[in-house]
Amino acid sequence: ARSLVGLTPLFAVLVLVRKEIEKLPGFYKRAKWFIANRPDLTSKIAFLKEDGHDKMLLAVPTKAQLLSLMRYLLDENEFLSKYGIRSLSKVHKDHPFVFEMNGEKYDVGYVPGESNTHLFGGNSNWRGPIWFPMNFLIITSLRRYHYFYGDTLKVECPTGSGNFMTLAEVATFLAKRLISLFTPQPDGSRPCHGTRPQYCDDPHWKNLILFYEYFHGDTGRGCGAPHQTGWTALVANCLNITLGYSHAGLGRYDEE
Repeated sequence: ARSLVGLTPLFAVLVLVRKEIEKLPGFYKRAKWFIANRPDLTSKIAFLKEDGHDKMLLAVPTKAQLLSLMRYLLDENEFLSKYGIRSLSKVHKDHPFVFEMNGEKYDVGYVPGESNTHLFGGNSNWRGPIWFPMNFLIITSLRRYHYFYGDTLKVECPTGSGNFMTLAEVATFLAKRLISLFTPQPDGSRPCHGTRPQYCDDPHWKNLILFYEYFHGDTGRGCGAPHQTGWTALVANCLNITLGYSHAGLGRYDEE
């Protein structure tokens, strides 16, 4: 199945600044030896590369694998929704993933809203909806890749559009889509509140924004607990990114 699980290798990325790792001579010596002497591992399992200047990239995907993942990630018929990245590709709406075991047939289909089974209590669904924590990990990872590759690496966004962006621009693009879950539409409604009229028309309710647990993969309607002010509050970090705060969501060694 084409699920968010297949995108998680993107998260294994860190950019080390030479002036920092030189303070760790033992580690730096072993890292350089590894790059020089184990191409079998650096090309197939992990990717360790120096940009010729002052940075070193430690990541699981190679550049080619990264580009391949991005084609699926940014495809609106796959993972890219109007409101963020889906947890399961939309391709499984018409083509469920099917497998057989012990004579029984099981399938995994695209379910963009609440779960259609009683698994995990029936109120949690990772087969289509948009989840903030995973989306933010994607955004943070893309910003780290950009810190290493810079403007030398661009991808088509959305896939098939003919529009190419740097990975930092893609990260901002995704952050804006997450923010749009809470942004008033021309009629005053917010996607996160679905079609509930009181959140659009009632003056006592229309400015009340709820932090839902997850969001419908197609409409953006909030699902699950409406008071998830932990991970869904990451929308504040997304705002920082769109406002140009260069270090928002980056680790210490990714800062300029």
